[in-house]
Amino acid sequence: MTYVLGRSAPVAGKTDFHRPALSAVARLWGSSTVLAGLPLLLALCLLWEVAPRLGWMNPIFFPPLSAVLSALWDLIASGEMARHIGISFERAGLGFLLATVVAIPLGFLMGRYAAFEKATDLLVQTLRNTSQFALLPVFVLLLGIGEASKIAITFYAAVFFLLVNTIVGVKSVDSLLLKAAKSMGTSDWDLFRKVIFPSAIPSIVAGMRLGVKASLFSVIAAEMLAARSGIGFLIQNAQLMLKAADMYAGILVLTFVGLLLNYALVWIERRATHWRADAGDQPH
Repeated sequence: MTYVLGRSAPVAGKTDFHRPALSAVARLWGSSTVLAGLPLLLALCLLWEVAPRLGWMNPIFFPPLSAVLSALWDLIASGEMARHIGISFERAGLGFLLATVVAIPLGFLMGRYAAFEKATDLLVQTLRNTSQFALLPVFVLLLGIGEASKIAITFYAAVFFLLVNTIVGVKSVDSLLLKAAKSMGTSDWDLFRKVIFPSAIPSIVAGMRLGVKASLFSVIAAEMLAARSGIGFLIQNAQLMLKAADMYAGILVLTFVGLLLNYALVWIERRATHWRADAGDQPH
């Protein structure tokens, strides 16, 4: 339990009045942060637009932003962009789901039982330090150019982020909480469900944020190497066909999707760990 010195007792009606105000200030701060960064982003967009038109960049290889947005609109209107994004998301999602199913239970075992960790750590560290991109040709040779190799590479890219963060989350549980729970006769299942798992959630979600991005990046690389569909194939094929506007349109979509995924996982983390903030608001 954390003790806060110099904290006055809550006054009736005061807490309820100030919480919405504090939330509003937090939202305003977040909005002002975004607004503060907009001028630089708009300046970059303006530079992108004028540089090819003024001859600073070759418009064949670096078209103006307006041409890229026009190509993006055409791809969206034709349904081609949605089809490729859906295929890439399906591959990345399956690989990430498999990684979650494998990594989180394994991480709890390695973080909780020292003997199990000693037996498996060397193998895990060896595999973790082998680049998924170096193994991409191996997956293609062993599993072919179909869906299996792409799902395997996304699994491999995400699994170690989830595993390591789960181990860290389990090991970071307050030992006093574990001792107190055991002293009250708490079973192993209740100890996991009520103490270990809730305490490890922030670390697990942080691993998920890294794992989702790694899965998406890996499937894009796999699609560029051996695929006939997916956003990676769209970008690579546009580059080979000298359709630079389509290529940059695909890259912009990837950037936007990455931002959405990141903020979605941040929101999930806050929702999953709101009890910590609530506990911090309670008088001690």
